Amino acid sequence: AVCGDSTISDWWVQDCSAATENLLIAAGALGLGAVWLGIHGHPEREMAAREVLGIPDHIGVLSLVSIGHPAVEAEPRTQYDPARVHGEKW
Repeated sequence: AVCGDSTISDWWVQDCSAATENLLIAAGALGLGAVWLGIHGHPEREMAAREVLGIPDHIGVLSLVSIGHPAVEAEPRTQYDPARVHGEKW
């Protein structure tokens, strides 16, 4: 689990998001597959993660990252839509 302490930083969500992305990049560089499993904003998922991993209440849970050797080589996918990109103004 990627977690942050909200008593230490008001920016724990941003910090943990960057940490999660870095985990994904590092796993890929090692030839491993990895997926970001969203927890933050889903109370039932957060409660389950807290229970299984023993995470204290004052610690925010942002994500889980599943890492392993891919069973198949999947084509990269993108959600890029040029219509959603704006230059200089909306």
